[in-house]
Amino acid sequence: MIQTLFTTKSKRDEIKAKKAAELERLEALRAQTYLAVFGVEYEPPTGALSSDETWWSQQYQWLRGQGYLLRPRYAPEWVPSWESSKRNSSDCEDRQIIHFGQTMDATRLSDGLYVCLKVVEKSVFPDEADIGLYFMSDKLASDPKNHCVPFFEVLSVPDGDDKQIFVMPLLLNFDKFRFDTFGEVMECLRQLFEGFLFMHDHHVAHRDCMWMNIMMDAKDLYAEPYHPVKPYMKRDYSGFVSHYTRTQRPPKYYIIDFGLSRRYDASEENPLEYPIFGGDKTVPEFQKNTNTPLNPFPTDVYYLGNLIREQFLDTKTGFEFLKSLIDDMVQDDPSKRPTMGQAVERFDSIRQNLSTWKLRSRVTARDEGPFEHMYHGTAHWRRRIGFIVRRVSAIPRLPQ
Repeated sequence: MIQTLFTTKSKRDEIKAKKAAELERLEALRAQTYLAVFGVEYEPPTGALSSDETWWSQQYQWLRGQGYLLRPRYAPEWVPSWESSKRNSSDCEDRQIIHFGQTMDATRLSDGLYVCLKVVEKSVFPDEADIGLYFMSDKLASDPKNHCVPFFEVLSVPDGDDKQIFVMPLLLNFDKFRFDTFGEVMECLRQLFEGFLFMHDHHVAHRDCMWMNIMMDAKDLYAEPYHPVKPYMKRDYSGFVSHYTRTQRPPKYYIIDFGLSRRYDASEENPLEYPIFGGDKTVPEFQKNTNTPLNPFPTDVYYLGNLIREQFLDTKTGFEFLKSLIDDMVQDDPSKRPTMGQAVERFDSIRQNLSTWKLRSRVTARDEGPFEHMYHGTAHWRRRIGFIVRRVSAIPRLPQ
């Protein structure tokens, strides 16, 4: 019995270590992808502050005066904690660096809320602040269909030319950890369809709907605060942090990054914009028509359809029921694609026709190995039986 328990614990530790290593690999891949997509220079991790981090460190006192506290690493008087101990620097919280200099995490002093700070140059992205604040207006902010990331505040950097800092909630990429059931995926997609339709209904085209711009509020998914750079660790970096499933703690999903977005007058039935490549470079109508202005709303439909295709249909099993809708959303001819409203109606019909058994079934990756399949499958069935007994909904929904 003792040997069995020891073996089980060893396997759990081994799996945790493998998961941590895999997350490290994915984060490195994300950094490479970001570099390839946006041309942002990626600086390898070192103990010293990078050039991007130095800029944030220079704003430390000013931000504190504005009510936002950066982590100890960015304080002017920071001394690396590992220099006075025998600890490996990689095991120290203040060794963990941001990957992309455009964003930084902070704590809001008024209530302890963890937030994300994003610095932009208004001359480069002149509409982003206005669109973000528009969706925070009184008539829109409280609408449950609004999935645009909240802009709590827009700060103007002193002596920073036209630099602005957007204060937003601290979020995680929507795919940061695995979806357990089809019901969890369908709720995620329902919110995304709802969110993009909300934008279109208010005459805003996103124009960069790619996977990096879909986030989730994960603070309730974790048993305790997670570290903003390494989310599988506790915020104080004292060990691994455990999290719940999306069925146990349903997250809200958000659409971020309005740098390329445009808002139009309601009277503009066919607004036209010259093509501009965002993160997704595969838009069919952009391949040969870069000098021809096009309606950006059908392009948004393609973006969302391609995101679903790449993140679910191509990489996971069992999503064939979405293929017909997604095939229509990614057609080469923009005029043949459904509108976002039509896509939402078809998605809702598909979702309502899925059986409870299907919705409770486990989502498996196409490249899942046998040991991983057995381990995750066993854990899934334990949870599944408990949900059935407690009559937990197969499609998790946010509390109203």
